[in-house]
Amino acid sequence: MPSIRLSRRSLLALAGAGAAGAVLGGCSDDGESGSSRKIRWWHIANTDPMLSQWAAMARQFEAAHPGVKFEITPLENESFKTKLTTNIQAGDPPDIFHTWGGGVLFQQAEAGLVKDLTADVGGWRDTLIPTALDAYTTDGKIYASAVDTGMVGFWYNKELFDRAGVGEPPATWAEFLEAVRKLKAAKVTPIALAGKEKWPGHYYWAYLAMRAGGLDALRQAATDKNFEQPGFVAASARLAELVALQPFQTGFLAAGYSTADGQAATMGNGKAAIELMGQWAPVVQRDNSAGKKGLGDKLGFFPFPAVDGGSGKITDVFGGGGGFAVGKDAPPEAVEFLKFIAQPDNARIEAKTAGVLPVVAAAQDAVTDPGLKLVAGALSQSTGFQLYLDQAYAPAVGQQVNDSVAELLAGKASPEQVAKAITTAAKQG
Repeated sequence: MPSIRLSRRSLLALAGAGAAGAVLGGCSDDGESGSSRKIRWWHIANTDPMLSQWAAMARQFEAAHPGVKFEITPLENESFKTKLTTNIQAGDPPDIFHTWGGGVLFQQAEAGLVKDLTADVGGWRDTLIPTALDAYTTDGKIYASAVDTGMVGFWYNKELFDRAGVGEPPATWAEFLEAVRKLKAAKVTPIALAGKEKWPGHYYWAYLAMRAGGLDALRQAATDKNFEQPGFVAASARLAELVALQPFQTGFLAAGYSTADGQAATMGNGKAAIELMGQWAPVVQRDNSAGKKGLGDKLGFFPFPAVDGGSGKITDVFGGGGGFAVGKDAPPEAVEFLKFIAQPDNARIEAKTAGVLPVVAAAQDAVTDPGLKLVAGALSQSTGFQLYLDQAYAPAVGQQVNDSVAELLAGKASPEQVAKAITTAAKQG
């Protein structure tokens, strides 16, 4: 995730509906120098208002750097992943492109396709929050500049909870399942899910693995390449318990995340009580709801519950943010642009417009949304952090996690089959 994993992740966080791949700007000769330096920038803010804000920042940078011209390609989350993979495999990464960090980015770095930004980002890392660069750093080297951060948790409709007699957000998985039963009994669709895009579903399995086996189990699996350990099988078994209750909206297997009838719209229009999503959820709900209003003060947030008998801590969180990597052949101005958008005033624009948590310390005052403050509070009390699995692990493993969890959600795979398939992908990689 979006993914999203954002969805993810994410970004997953800025992803929305719209025409993928539209190109803004272009390359033209500069009147003074007779040549120009084109910067190809791919990002996932493919709808307004952030679409226009990113474009405005590019124009401001162009004005201050004669000869620089941006070619901007905004892409929906899944389209971005597909198109980037094609270009990466061809050895032709964009000059600047969105990244969630982790194993995917590090594999690109190992292949020599992205620049080592350690010395460059070191010039402004002191302006960032302490953990901002963790997801983009390996072996002491930084391969991307962070833009925003956050975590995945349960967003819920307080009004629908009250209607179903669910008094308090559930603190354990057993209580969560009971809440789902109460919602169904009250004729309320319990959960909105974008089954078609797969990354939102992997959030459930990842969190359950964290709660059942603990963070160390997830990290050890990356080394041992063994996902048939008890914690992972237990995660699949707990998720199968949820699937058996048929909690998702009608047609969820064909639903997208930010489409007109997708997960975010279902939540934003009050047609489901719960979604498991990242910090961007309130904005995407609003932008995809009727009248662009969303749930307003009806929207609440609670952390993923504990699993009875599990060794994971409820204060360990799962999620991530967004950053930008720089392609191997990018001009020097590409790195300068990352420094430009890391200025506090620009970071505040993204925080206010996109509804994200900025990593620039001085821009924290731009967080005014009540939901985001809840996320920030949960992050501030966290005891451990796990990046989205489809980014943290090597690409083939992350994709298999998404695929296998999707099969489990569709009732086509058992818990044991899920663990075996992911293990096979890890060992083959």
